[in-house]
Amino acid sequence: MKILWLVGAAALVLAQTAGNPENGGRLYVKDGCFECHGYAGQGGSAGPRIAATPLNAQTLIRYVRRPFGAMPAFTQKVLPDPELADIYAYLKSLPPAKSAKDIPLLKQLQ
Repeated sequence: MKILWLVGAAALVLAQTAGNPENGGRLYVKDGCFECHGYAGQGGSAGPRIAATPLNAQTLIRYVRRPFGAMPAFTQKVLPDPELADIYAYLKSLPPAKSAKDIPLLKQLQ
C-alpha cells in the first residue's frame, strides 16, 4: 500500500505543477528517453510512440517508476517528480501522429 501512496503523491505533484515542456524536452534527451522512444516521441524498435501520450499523470508515473518489459525503472532519486512533470508536459506538447490517410505518400500506395 505504501507504493500506491507514493504514486498518488507523485500524481498530486504532477497535477499541481503544470510542468515546463521546454525543460522537459531537455530532460527527455538528457535522461535518455530518446534512445528508445525517438527524439520526437515517435517510437522506435525498442520503445513505443509516446508523443502526445494519452496516459494520465498517475499512469505515466506508475509505469516510469515500475515498468514491465525492457524499460529500466526510473526511481525518484534518478528522476525526481518535478523533472517527471516537465517530461510529461513535453510529451503532452508534442503533436499526435498523423493517420495513414493524411500522409500523401501512403495515399499513393492504395
